[in-house]
Amino acid sequence: MSAPALTARIERWPVAGAFTIARGAKTHVDVVVAEIADGRHVGRGEGTPIYYHGETAESVLAQIEGQRDVIAAGLTRAALQTRLPRGAARNALDCALWDLEAKRAGVSVWQLAGLARPQPLVTAFTISLADPARMEADARAAAHLPLLKLKLAGEGDRDRVAAVRRGAPDARLIVDANEAWTGRDIAREAAALADFGIELIEQPVKAGADALLDGVASPVPFGADESCQDRADLARCAGRYGAINIKLDKCGGLTEGVALAAEARAAGFDVMVGCMLATSLGIAPAFLLAADARWIDLDGALLLAKDRDHAMPADAGRLAPPSPALWG
Repeated sequence: MSAPALTARIERWPVAGAFTIARGAKTHVDVVVAEIADGRHVGRGEGTPIYYHGETAESVLAQIEGQRDVIAAGLTRAALQTRLPRGAARNALDCALWDLEAKRAGVSVWQLAGLARPQPLVTAFTISLADPARMEADARAAAHLPLLKLKLAGEGDRDRVAAVRRGAPDARLIVDANEAWTGRDIAREAAALADFGIELIEQPVKAGADALLDGVASPVPFGADESCQDRADLARCAGRYGAINIKLDKCGGLTEGVALAAEARAAGFDVMVGCMLATSLGIAPAFLLAADARWIDLDGALLLAKDRDHAMPADAGRLAPPSPALWG
């Protein structure tokens, strides 16, 4: 085998329609793909920039390109954890190294990582933020799916949730406030949604303003997304959130994701595994981590207008395991 060689590139993928949350709408997503080849095998990984941390596709690509020499010298996953901060660049490289290592060993990544054998999993499907009538129509179109995730915005959220419940009366529901309840009566907002059978309220307040949840009695558990990036954030979330949302782009790869899930469960948190908008290449590593999660939100590729070859198919809300031809 020759010395590992890195290639990396930015790819743009169109969204089906628009993906709208409290911070704005997206009609496409730019992802960064890293490939590490040793002459016999190629390991691949994909990262989606965390825009609310100021990451861009160009900055992520530059971070990855900056590791070219150490990759050629045999960079390990363990060494990568201290060379790059958490974020999309480390995620892309970490997943590429997992993929390469598994191919060299002739095993699957789930075996290498000591994870459960992949089986189809129920994933949430996102209902984008809109007026209640539009969200009701979108929910009705998705009413055959078992789990829906609603994007909220603060003002008018009860009407939005009521509309979605009318459109999909039998679906399980989780909601994501995307920090939009900061400055609102959080207990009142949560109580207003409880009658609709909501299972989880994700990120009600801005990251860093988590003390606003101290003493808040909510009939629905809160989940930390922006407030929990990696293991360093667990102590601040304790007593305020009942669950954490693990996204590999946030925490910096599958290596940290596995450790974060174990430490979170040991601390008493429920685990949700989520994603950014991404192709199936970005979803595949998270899928392996999601086998034991209470909630799974891996519809990032399902929201695209098209996906890459060997895409992970979904049928009636159940996402199939990744093909070895795709990753792992």
